[in-house]
Amino acid sequence: MVEIPLTTVARIMKKAGARRVGQDAAQAMAEIVEARALVIATEAVKLAEHAGRKTVRDVDIRLATKRS
Repeated sequence: MVEIPLTTVARIMKKAGARRVGQDAAQAMAEIVEARALVIATEAVKLAEHAGRKTVRDVDIRLATKRS
């Protein structure tokens, strides 16, 4: 089950220029975005722990996107 609301995904796709977004397209995009976000979040947690912090900060996310 995808945790990202499909209406949000459809709205993002419309901002990108889509005139209409099918339910299956929104579902596929949500699955891909969620999988990518999980990879980034996992890397960000490792970076925060390496820095001796329990809190993941924006710098961890930004660095994690460059590394993964």
